[in-house]
Amino acid sequence: MAASFLPKPFTHHYEIDPKYAKSAVYISCEFGIDQSFKVYSGGLGFLAGSHMRSAADLKQNLCGIGILWTYGYYNQARGEDRELAIQFRKKEYAFLQDTGIRFTVTVHGHPVWVKAMFLPGDVFGTVPMFFLSTDIEENDPLSRAITHRLYDQDHLRRIAQYIILGAGAGRLLDELGVDPEVWHLNEAHGLAAAFHLYEKHHSLEEVKKRLVFTTHTPEDAGNERHDFNLLRDFSFFGNVSEEEVRQITGIDGGEFNHSLAALRLARIANGVSKLHGEVSRQMWKPYPNICEITHITNAQNKKYWVDHGLEHARTNGSAEELRHRKRELKERLFRVVADQTGKLFKPNVLTIVWARRFAGYKRPDLITRDIKLFREMLNNTRHPVQIIWAGKPYPFDYGAIELFNRLIHVTRDFPNATVLVGYELELSRFLKNGSDVWLNNPVVTREASGTSGMSAAMNASVNLSTFDGWVCEFAKDGKNSFIIPPADPDLSPGDRDRHDLLGFYQILNEKVLPTYYDKPEEWSRIVFNSMNDVVPFFDADRMVAEYYKKIYTVKA
Repeated sequence: MAASFLPKPFTHHYEIDPKYAKSAVYISCEFGIDQSFKVYSGGLGFLAGSHMRSAADLKQNLCGIGILWTYGYYNQARGEDRELAIQFRKKEYAFLQDTGIRFTVTVHGHPVWVKAMFLPGDVFGTVPMFFLSTDIEENDPLSRAITHRLYDQDHLRRIAQYIILGAGAGRLLDELGVDPEVWHLNEAHGLAAAFHLYEKHHSLEEVKKRLVFTTHTPEDAGNERHDFNLLRDFSFFGNVSEEEVRQITGIDGGEFNHSLAALRLARIANGVSKLHGEVSRQMWKPYPNICEITHITNAQNKKYWVDHGLEHARTNGSAEELRHRKRELKERLFRVVADQTGKLFKPNVLTIVWARRFAGYKRPDLITRDIKLFREMLNNTRHPVQIIWAGKPYPFDYGAIELFNRLIHVTRDFPNATVLVGYELELSRFLKNGSDVWLNNPVVTREASGTSGMSAAMNASVNLSTFDGWVCEFAKDGKNSFIIPPADPDLSPGDRDRHDLLGFYQILNEKVLPTYYDKPEEWSRIVFNSMNDVVPFFDADRMVAEYYKKIYTVKA
């Protein structure tokens, strides 16, 4: 067996598998590890959490570094008129250990003290993990606030957060006396780590030898740009001179594109599905001197997500056992619905769930845009339907919040449609376990992966989706899922949305409802096909093994 690269008392709680002996650090802004540990916002965090669990399951020589967000993302509650309410509450975690390590990171020319907390791997079944905080007595109030809120709305504070994540990760590794062979940036938030590496080795070749980069989105919001002079003044580049920064990143204008810089400083990068890899290569093709962009399709940790009763039914191939357990799980979800909304859902009624981050391109409200068709669906007595929405808009994205509140208003008078709040890991689990159909209708090519449908499929929920992201590698229409036919790419956005809306209702009325109610054996066959097809490929064990094989061990 190989040895952990971390010093005592921070070593791995397992013997390292020689296949995964290469030392690696995974740097991410958010990790969805456990309901009790609120340092994540949504899919990116859920994915990172699954990565940390599966890396431990495969006994990899990996550790994670993130930020200890004092107030987390936010607590999602209701206001007086049942609208979305944003609450910031201080979080405390007795399971984190103080490493005793303190160091300074330069932000805007001033030293900021950083404390490192440790999450032992055996607490939640992850690799060893470290979480950085500036919210300590050594700092002034402005510096303390840097690590208060995940994705702070103040863009200047966000720059400071990225410095703490990237440069802080580098400083922590220095303090630990280790230099991992692979530095994995999960999105470009931790890019300051690259300049820490360059400062240390004074060699672009040495940076490229270590740095790998995962890009998660083609969306502008996920590929941040800042004024170059602003970043320089904020000490984002550490002590690397402007001339050297421009030389190694190839960025000579006034705007600094973080993802572009990452693609030029890394030796290899990856998109998070086969389609996203293709979209990313096309998207970045005009830019010279970028690294190879391959793809590793995202996945979710089955051991964490799957319900044991449903899994037992799957392995036995027992449709009766599956239906019985599904009914129990629906009843559990519906107790949450009743408690939050006063609506009593029925376990024998087909239940559709739309639950993920609220963003415009994901079109949470798509099926409500034709109110006549929406009303007909909810008033259908022969083939009744129940529908639930859930998800967290960004707390300062007022358009997304308005959309969330509009869905609350639209569903108010229907006893069989509702919107839930408190969308975190546990509610996500309840929704996946208790749904019959998992609705996913992003604008095609704009969803990089969309992993929620994977863990839904593991739990006997059938995907009804546009043909985008991971679904393109999974779906067999009518066999293990239901696919809305792609719209003509030349259609206007309005006509495209109308095409997808009508496609949903046609599939629901002609395929989903008749099968669920009139052909229960066929429905069970589709459910079993879905559960069997989603593993092992979309289990995170495959994903983390691929990272070692396709990314970590590949030479520049």
